[in-house]
Amino acid sequence: MISNSLHPLYDVFLSFRGEDTRDTFTAHLSYALTRRGILTYLDEDELRRGDEISPALLQAIEGSRIFIIVLSKNYASSTWCLDELLKILDQYKKSKQQMVLPVFYHVDPSNVRHQRESFEEALAKHAKKLNLDMKLQLWKAALQEVANLSGYHLRNGNESKFIEGIVQDISRFIVNHSYLPVAKYPVGLDSRVRDIMNLHLSVGTNDVQMVGILGLGGIGKTTLAKAIYNSIAFRFEASCFLSIDSDTSNQVNHLVKLQEKLLLKISGDCRSLKIDSIDMGIITIKRMLRSKRVLLILDGVDHLTQLEILAGACDWFGRGSRIIITTRDQHLLTTHGVDSTYMMTG
Repeated sequence: MISNSLHPLYDVFLSFRGEDTRDTFTAHLSYALTRRGILTYLDEDELRRGDEISPALLQAIEGSRIFIIVLSKNYASSTWCLDELLKILDQYKKSKQQMVLPVFYHVDPSNVRHQRESFEEALAKHAKKLNLDMKLQLWKAALQEVANLSGYHLRNGNESKFIEGIVQDISRFIVNHSYLPVAKYPVGLDSRVRDIMNLHLSVGTNDVQMVGILGLGGIGKTTLAKAIYNSIAFRFEASCFLSIDSDTSNQVNHLVKLQEKLLLKISGDCRSLKIDSIDMGIITIKRMLRSKRVLLILDGVDHLTQLEILAGACDWFGRGSRIIITTRDQHLLTTHGVDSTYMMTG
């Protein structure tokens, strides 16, 4: 888990070889991220003392949401960078909430993956100097792993535009995966989250599942749904927590507004989108979301129609999607064919 996951220390952690990019690409990227309001960790320690990564740096790794690894030509010549990469990937695999984005800065991803050219030369020098075969194999595996992740490749061209593209993607991701406030004193919340995660959600499988959270009013359904959202939203391409206020006046207009709100939240760039009917809303939701792995939480559902126009069927969403519905109405969940239900008790 991320340390204090509701309040991460940093949005972005930058990992790089200082001699290659500290005063050029990495400095420009850090400035662009910070200017956009993205809290960025940039290690300013020029002179390393000892080989151990400091507790402060470990804390920054544990408390960051996104890792950007700037893989430059001489990245592998630094044992410090290679050890930092090991720590980042270990944290990434443990937390399952963080993201790693490699930036191939004037290097071919295949050379990183297979340790060719400058990466092969650097590792060969380490092998001669250190005589640490086990560590060498870990470094090679880490380079292969990071090279297999989706990221960014700068060959030539406008570096400013390249950086702006990264910043836009990071900004959009952070907006779409913002942490939701939960109860100030969430007694027993962690165990409930674990129960529903283990028994009902099975996040990571490719099927699409609808899961109900059922209980009386005021029992904590919304709080539980928010905690689940905070725990797993990072694992989806798009996510949305949609609060549904009961409104019997002008029902059709209200439902269309809900559809517009869902599309705006989950896509992030459709402010000009105007839905003029419920049918058009359904068509647009299916078109925009059927290829995305989506986390959708519909909180406070009290009419079957709300489910029918927002999440009519599993095939509206891409493989691996999860739709969570909080409600007081068992019949509503049964009628809609919800896969499984978590019953909340006092």
